Parts: sequence; structure tokens; C-alpha cells
Amino acid sequence: MFKSLFAAALALCLAGSALAQTAPTVRIRGTVAALSGQTLTVNGRDGQKVEIALADTLTVVTVKRVDLASIAAGSYIGTATRTGADGKPQAIEVLVFPEAMRGAGEGHYAWDLEPGSMMTNGNIDGVTAAAVGRDLTVSYKGEKITVHVPADVPVVTFAPAEKADLKVGAPVFLTATKAADGHMTAARVTVGKDGVAPPM
Repeated sequence: MFKSLFAAALALCLAGSALAQTAPTVRIRGTVAALSGQTLTVNGRDGQKVEIALADTLTVVTVKRVDLASIAAGSYIGTATRTGADGKPQAIEVLVFPEAMRGAGEGHYAWDLEPGSMMTNGNIDGVTAAAVGRDLTVSYKGEKITVHVPADVPVVTFAPAEKADLKVGAPVFLTATKAADGHMTAARVTVGKDGVAPPM
């Protein structure tokens, strides 16, 4: 059932990519202000309140912590990075994808977690212990990049959740499709639970 959940989530991601060719998408980060029927209201991190219409086929997931030391060659991850003081990529967060989502979002591209951040989704080819943390060699579409992951960076993976977990005050991350009239819809929401917030 767990594998089926993420296979369905991956299908939604792929469908969303196709839809994005005709309608722009917006990443929304914040906390739940209200949930009324199929309308989710979020207090965005920019201080703005946003209303999102939730799909009838809504998928809700949460995240749980993963030990950095458990990431090994063959893992498929996504990591947001900033440029470190040495000019090399340094992780802001790491998401270890379930095997059913291998290949999701593969590539290296601009991200909006913070100004100038990048996102790299790919396979772990190698792991090297650093003085503090780990250095991960990530391969994607024939390219490779080495990312330093400090020991205090959040490392998470997905876990099942329910619509009932979208409680007032809960931290959320989602990608919504924005229509020409400003109306936003979403088919997937990642919600924080048990003190673990979506770090993406």
C-alpha cells in the first residue's frame, strides 16, 4: 500500500509537469490557516494568506527524519543547496526518496528555498565522511556534482499522512497550479507532523 501511495504520487508529479506547460506552478510554504471542505488556506512565509483548491484525488504525505549516516550509494535523493564559503555546493536539506519515486524531478536546477539556492535530484554514486557531516556524489542525466552535507542539516524521507493532518498551524509545502484568474489548485500536500516540518 505504501509503495502504491508513492507510485500514485509520482504519477501526479508527472501529470503536473505536463500541465505546467500550459499553466504556471507556484511553490507554497507556510502554515495551515484553515481547511474548509476542499479549500486549504495557508499563511505563506511571505506573510500573505493564500487559498488553494484541493483536488478530489488529493495525496497528503508527511516527512520523518532519516539518519545522514544511512544514506548510501544507490540512494535516490533531492537536495537543496547554497554555495558554501569554499565555493562548493552545501546542502540546506536532503530528501531521501522512497524507491517507488526514483527518478522524480531528476536534474540540477534553480530552487527558491532561499535566494540563489539550487535543487539536485539524482542517484548517490558515492559517500565520503567529512570532518563534520558527509560529502555526497550525486549523478543526474549524465552529470555529477559533489554536495557537502553538514551534520546539522535536516535529512528526511516521505511517510503517509491524511487530510485530517492538515490542522491549523501545521507547516506545509506544496506546488499549486495557478490559473490566469489567480485561482490555485493542488493535488499533493506535504504536511509537518510530530515536530518535523517539510524542509523543502
